[in-house]
Amino acid sequence: MKLHRTCDGMQRRDMLKTGVLSLGGLTLSNYMQMAHAGQVQAGRADRAIFIELPGGPSHLDTFDMKPDAASEYRGSFNPIATNVPGIQISEHLPKLATVADKFAILRGVSHTLAAHRLGREYVNTGSKPIPALEYPSYGSVISKEQPSENDIPSLVAVPKAGQGAGFLGIRYAALETNSSPNFGEPFSVRGISLGGGIGVDEVQRRQSLLRKLDRRFAELEKNDQLLEGLDKFGDQAYSMITSTRAREAFDISREPESFSKQFGEESFGQSCMLALRLVESGVRLVSVQLGGWDTHADNFSKLKDNNLPKLDAGLSGLLTGLEQRGLLETTAVFVTGEFGRTPKINSRSAEGGRDHYPRCMFMLMAGGAVKGGQVIGESDDNASGPRHEGISPDDVAASFYHNLGIDPTMEYDTSTGRPITLVRDGGIIDELFS
Repeated sequence: MKLHRTCDGMQRRDMLKTGVLSLGGLTLSNYMQMAHAGQVQAGRADRAIFIELPGGPSHLDTFDMKPDAASEYRGSFNPIATNVPGIQISEHLPKLATVADKFAILRGVSHTLAAHRLGREYVNTGSKPIPALEYPSYGSVISKEQPSENDIPSLVAVPKAGQGAGFLGIRYAALETNSSPNFGEPFSVRGISLGGGIGVDEVQRRQSLLRKLDRRFAELEKNDQLLEGLDKFGDQAYSMITSTRAREAFDISREPESFSKQFGEESFGQSCMLALRLVESGVRLVSVQLGGWDTHADNFSKLKDNNLPKLDAGLSGLLTGLEQRGLLETTAVFVTGEFGRTPKINSRSAEGGRDHYPRCMFMLMAGGAVKGGQVIGESDDNASGPRHEGISPDDVAASFYHNLGIDPTMEYDTSTGRPITLVRDGGIIDELFS
């Protein structure tokens, strides 16, 4: 899968790239340390798939169309009916239109952060970024509260993580595949790594070095938190990313062609199928990225010819596949970009484009206790903002955690002892679950 650079540069990376001990594998060991029991509520979903659309997709050209608006707003796309009476989406999402009963559309989601990096941090965590603290990704929280079994990772990012573990620490960071699967080709765990390029081969070469480091540093710094449990969790990390179970979960060539075809032949669709296999095998959260939504120019041709067909095939295949495998009721699915696009079309190219616009956007949710086949929230006549009270990313984050049985109001202590509420603003969207 191609990695896209947005107009204001790459996102902030986590701290996996720093420190000699990290490159030696120390943080991989710490990553594996099991969390103590957290404040967990009963929930229907026990795994999740987070699909990020970096760049910010246009809401008016996808899931919040305004066919009656003036031409400089509505654009050239037309709406089509879905399999749910009264719900329409873009004509370039025909496969998703046939499975609209499986997901909920959130319209009129609104915030104020128009920069890619800040917007991504916001929607990847559910808390507005602040300079003094980095919040953890959804997957890092789930990895802490509901860890997988020892030989399978709790959190996997395909191909890269959009957000790090923040104040939870490196032990809860994602394992990154660093590449995306291709249709009809084997894709195994061999290339998996912790962020920063720590791969299986590297772990194998350095396993003996880790033991030596453990003994040496234990003599020098018996109370050093970085070295706590290195022997135990070093072996655990090694066995996890070299296990047969993990390798088989990553090998999408095991799927029959009749099943894999419904995801389409693009890398994004095959990544969605990989995500399904991973949650089926016990991974708690898989994040998948589909970039290229930063359409300041040539908005309509880029969407029509590239992004929308990919999203349509991959996401519809995922929802259908989860249902076919009996996993939809236990898998929470969350789809979002960092913001929407300007309602009024600009003149940067012959066909025009749309610019950054956080005041109005869409998000999608499915699976677990989420009731599909509904639209929650509403934008005004031009999709310039919420018609009534807007939905915040905090509200959606609280609902996502709630669907997974995690209390969004729970508190963590940072390494300095500072108490931090998981989702400090926002509340659960009750309509999602009724």
